[in-house]
Amino acid sequence: MKLVNELRNDLLKRREVSLIINAESNPGFEIARRMVSEKFGSGEDSVVINNVLSKFGSRDFLIDAFVYDSVEDRKKILH
Repeated sequence: MKLVNELRNDLLKRREVSLIINAESNPGFEIARRMVSEKFGSGEDSVVINNVLSKFGSRDFLIDAFVYDSVEDRKKILH
């Protein structure tokens, strides 16, 4: 897993990250959430996956995610 971009959004109390992973098939949102939470040491409930993208024939997948400081911070924003 390679971190491509990381931006700290203090107003919304989250990190906005982009990662590239190499996998045989599309990991899907649940597996991507688990991988991002392990990478940043946060709970799965505080991670929101926006996209899991790839190009046809490629084994590299781009994951865009928000990693909130806490579950409460995520719930304030997303209800």
